[in-house]
Amino acid sequence: MSEAVEISEVRSRADKSAFIKFPWTIYANDPAWIPPLILERRQFLDRKRHPFYLHGDACLFLARRNGKIVGRIAASDDPNYNAEHGSNVGCFGMFESINDHDVSTALFDAAANWLRKKGRDEIIGPIDYSTNYVCALLIDGFEYPPTVLMAHNPRYYAELIEHWGFEKAKDWYAWWMEDPNFAYRRLKRIASRFEKKSPATLRPGNLKEIEAESERLREVYNKAWEKNWGFVPFTKPEFDHLRKELMPILIPEFVWLAEVEGKPVGFGLAVPNINEVMKKINGRLTTFGIPIGLVKLLYYKSRIKTGRLVALGVIPEFRRFGIAEMLVLKAVEYVMVKRGIKGELSMTLEDNVLINRLIEAVGARRYKTYRIYRRGLNGAGRTVL
Repeated sequence: MSEAVEISEVRSRADKSAFIKFPWTIYANDPAWIPPLILERRQFLDRKRHPFYLHGDACLFLARRNGKIVGRIAASDDPNYNAEHGSNVGCFGMFESINDHDVSTALFDAAANWLRKKGRDEIIGPIDYSTNYVCALLIDGFEYPPTVLMAHNPRYYAELIEHWGFEKAKDWYAWWMEDPNFAYRRLKRIASRFEKKSPATLRPGNLKEIEAESERLREVYNKAWEKNWGFVPFTKPEFDHLRKELMPILIPEFVWLAEVEGKPVGFGLAVPNINEVMKKINGRLTTFGIPIGLVKLLYYKSRIKTGRLVALGVIPEFRRFGIAEMLVLKAVEYVMVKRGIKGELSMTLEDNVLINRLIEAVGARRYKTYRIYRRGLNGAGRTVL
């Protein structure tokens, strides 16, 4: 008979540190795992510093057996999401567990009970706070390391999640661009059909006016993604927080804006895959007070050979002018071809047929699938999304 699993809410600094460091136990023998930066994780979970807590709430739980930590989970509640979708859901995220049904069940029960007290009747995930952050469970492509801001998990997590009664809500795809030159030639032919007739002009991002530029991107994001499954609008504090996090790795030619009469109508955002460097520093910028990790980070940053196209969107009224195709062309040309970078395009919804066909047509291959799960609480019905 297995020993009882004890669930406790994270309240102390020691518990929060244990929560952050537990993944090192799970992924000790996983060569594809990328250790997160411990300092960044502390900031992400800081209720006084992270802007999600200006409108939302979350609770962290640890699972122990015989005093040893064997799992963790976060439950989060985002009123903005429910207001956007007319739903009544909460999320689970940051889930990590040994391969044990008793442990995973106890963790999901804790998250569900917390959400019930919030009055929610459905739970979806994995979602860290909202879909604007790291989300979804890796379903295939386990052998490939995650790119920046993407999830990674053991293969057995799907079985643990489904054992609790979760069902698939939606799948997302990640694509790999192995031959940027082929993609560039194909995109050049496609985009040439639109360039002369398009009302939009394209320009690289202006990092010298990053605050104003960031607000333009947020404006487009909240309009262009509004009808997407799982969308929740970025608040200004959240987008500012993201901009400050990405600023150290942003490159002007990696950000492209489409404008009509000076107003932003679309953008594409790519970033160097800093995870190439993160693998080398094992989550720490300093060791025994010596900035070894920081030195490695600065040294290897300029040697990064992969990237990720994080976002591509055009507001609805300008989607028939080939602007998305022209934005992808700029990303491929300036991010990949001119810099010799290969990379990922992610994530796209499984039912976004047009964009998936475009990505496939330029030679990218679907190499990973991610999944969001859902389950009703208290016998409630399905999520409205």
